[in-house]
Amino acid sequence: MNPYIEHEIDDNVVIRTFKDSTDSEDFKWHRDMEDREIKSLNQNDWQIQLENELPKSVDSGEAIIIPKGTWHRVIKGTGIAIYKIKIGYEAY
Repeated sequence: MNPYIEHEIDDNVVIRTFKDSTDSEDFKWHRDMEDREIKSLNQNDWQIQLENELPKSVDSGEAIIIPKGTWHRVIKGTGIAIYKIKIGYEAY
């Protein structure tokens, strides 16, 4: 089971909602097989950490790029975090 609720917008865009009721241990280091552009849709104190980098917040409206094959994880905050994720963002 995933630590988020996902709503597909189209073939390359999903909205993921993360709740603070999810156990922190469910947020594992992982890598994806496609490039990702992640944009925060709400103000929250959750963070995203990429390999060999310090965790960073993604402010509402801000986007970060996660290149395919890059190890990364979500770090749980309080409340909910809502992210719009474009898969294979280079196509946009």
